Amino acid sequence: MSYLTKEKKATIFADFGGNAANTGSIEGQIAVLTERISSISKHLQANKKDFSTHRGLMQMVGKRKRLLTYMSKHNLVGYRQLIEKLGLRK
Repeated sequence: MSYLTKEKKATIFADFGGNAANTGSIEGQIAVLTERISSISKHLQANKKDFSTHRGLMQMVGKRKRLLTYMSKHNLVGYRQLIEKLGLRK
């Protein structure tokens, strides 16, 4: 499993959160969770019996879903732009 480096997180927050120091932005948090979810999904395709990682993946998916629900209620235009940019909800 590849972990997110400090530089990778900074670029994600710069792209989605406005600047690299804005780590509390909802858009940035969702983007980081999406990146982690995709890397863990690749890991689980190779390691099908890694059940503890699967549980962590399900928790991350739930957290991303809650953040997306919050964002859709408070900033619908930003929500639509974010899911388009991340490629979610095909």
